[in-house]
Amino acid sequence: MSIYLVVFVVLSYLVVIKCIYYRHRRTLMKSLKHLLNVSSSRDSNGCDVRALIVTAHPDDECMFFSPTIVRLVELNARVHLLCLSEGNYYNQGAQRKEELLNSCAVLGIPASRVTIVNHKKLPDDPKAEWSISLVSSEILKHIRAHSFNMVLTFDGRGVSGHANHTAIYKAVRHLASTGQVPNDCCLLSLVTVGLLRKYISFLELPLSWLLPSCLHCIIGSQGYRRARAAMLCHRTQLLWFRYLYITFSRYMLVNTFQMIPQGPKNLKIY
Repeated sequence: MSIYLVVFVVLSYLVVIKCIYYRHRRTLMKSLKHLLNVSSSRDSNGCDVRALIVTAHPDDECMFFSPTIVRLVELNARVHLLCLSEGNYYNQGAQRKEELLNSCAVLGIPASRVTIVNHKKLPDDPKAEWSISLVSSEILKHIRAHSFNMVLTFDGRGVSGHANHTAIYKAVRHLASTGQVPNDCCLLSLVTVGLLRKYISFLELPLSWLLPSCLHCIIGSQGYRRARAAMLCHRTQLLWFRYLYITFSRYMLVNTFQMIPQGPKNLKIY
């Protein structure tokens, strides 16, 4: 009897996940239009979305933002990537740059929409303290050049706690607090979850769906295969634990975002 109960619970859980996924596919465009204040009566595709993903290193785009990129590309949104370093921590910058371009091609971002910053004051180093003013100026320059109406990046914990990740959040938060971002540009931060939630893969989906969030991006098996293929482009990074990450990390399947509030707040600028 207990075995039947376990089977019933597992199957019911899988049905719930399936329902969430199909509901998400119907509501994602509505959520985007709400964030961007676009009339729901207009065309249902995402051509109005001009999104900038801001990352710190090559492989961040697929390790953390694959669901978002895949879903936005499927909706015909214009997706750009701004990577603020070449990932030269082990003197592999040139190779990692090529890997990033290959990964983005798999995810659906052409090379013409990928910008990789190589600045001596923005090294790939978890111990380096990136200049918030420099990072914010790079991001703002990109926003103004392409008239983005959505910017997506890390939150204050940076998913993995990497100092370069959190520096980007501080820079975007600074732009928001000082009113330098255009009013029609929505700023979103990727929610960092605890260790257990991070590594239970699709089983975490119902909890992510139920918790308050201004934007969910979820991919199914086909999208996951695309995200996995993108991650496999980063050959220099494929140590044994990366394969565990690809298999078990919820960030390969679901992204949840919170709004970065715009308004005055004291931030220390370096």
